[in-house]
Amino acid sequence: MQTLSPEASSDSKSSVAAAPDAAAGVETTIRRRKTRAVNVGDIIIGGGAPVVVQSMINEDTLDIDGSVAAIRRLHEIGCEIVRVTVPSLGHAKALAEIKTKLKATYQDVPLVADVHHNGMKIALEVAKHVDKVRINPGLYVFEKPQDNRTEYTESEFVEIRDRIRKTLEPLVISLRDQGKAMRIGVNHGSLSERMLFTYGDTPEGMVESAMEFLRICESLDFRNLVISMKASRVPVMLAAYRLMVARMDAENMDYPLHLGVTEAGDGEYGRIKSTLGIGTLLADGIGDTIRVSLTEAPEKEIPVCYSILQGLGLRKTMVEYVACPSCGRTLFNLEDVLHQVRDATNHLVGLDIAVMGCIVNGPGEMADADYGYVGKTPGTISLYRGREEIKRVPEVDGVAELINLIKDDGRWVDPE
Repeated sequence: MQTLSPEASSDSKSSVAAAPDAAAGVETTIRRRKTRAVNVGDIIIGGGAPVVVQSMINEDTLDIDGSVAAIRRLHEIGCEIVRVTVPSLGHAKALAEIKTKLKATYQDVPLVADVHHNGMKIALEVAKHVDKVRINPGLYVFEKPQDNRTEYTESEFVEIRDRIRKTLEPLVISLRDQGKAMRIGVNHGSLSERMLFTYGDTPEGMVESAMEFLRICESLDFRNLVISMKASRVPVMLAAYRLMVARMDAENMDYPLHLGVTEAGDGEYGRIKSTLGIGTLLADGIGDTIRVSLTEAPEKEIPVCYSILQGLGLRKTMVEYVACPSCGRTLFNLEDVLHQVRDATNHLVGLDIAVMGCIVNGPGEMADADYGYVGKTPGTISLYRGREEIKRVPEVDGVAELINLIKDDGRWVDPE
């Protein structure tokens, strides 16, 4: 699994302490919304813990060996919680074998089971074998649509809530007594008939759906809960999460949030959509765990997650490279040199390294970097430690001398 730097740790209030900008008088780091801690295996979501990265395998859960291999592949590249789909009782029982084989051949990995469609028996079985169960309120208890309906009466609402409680209660008690977790995962595209009829296809309907299930869980003294409000359209997703936070704050609820833009697609646009939705909320301090949903191999999702977190300063999982876009003042082939520097240093997790084309912007723009590589004059490179120029070297020796400087400071480790 990826090694995280000390910056990835956090205090009990927020994963990144907010520091005021001395000049502007504004905070330059993210102050996260305070949430309760929810344990999923040996991973903590919320409670000030670093934002957790999740993904989901696409193997059939009945394929024991294939599922174990897929979970391991994800976990080895930094996925901290892995979700599997459980469409039948047979799939639920297969998870017992998957969990056992993971422990025997690799290690215990926190697993989440996705349960849909009247899944009480499935959920009760799978709760024995996984660390968290995800349910979708819009599908958990089926509500048959009626073409001639003109309203939902209060008595109908009560009757359906009673059915939901009856179906949900055994699962809640099982998870509560085992110290396991549940995700109430609302999807914009699968709201129940009752919520659609009453609130329309809106964030309000999504929030009401989640609150209904939350209140049932709380009435049963179960609070090991995570909430998600996913949509495939970024504006809907943003509105739903913000409204959910407002509702929880109004009722003194502090449940952590799982962020994601569902069905984001593939390629560059899928990554952009996911970054817009997830990153916008994280920048506002909202969100405790994330999943980027791409129509690609699950392994492709993990780098996007970490890039979002790294870019916002919420986790340090790679070297941060600062580089100018190049211009007529640039004194060397910036793109080539950046690749050389990256190839030589990308295993030094926790460092910030700047590669700047000229002295005009270099020292100022890279002031927050640990080390700087700056074009000083044609054929000459200036190497910096922070804001201090340490030495000037021939361009041909620039990368090697940068490595020597890092070694002299005792911050070099050999790559694996």
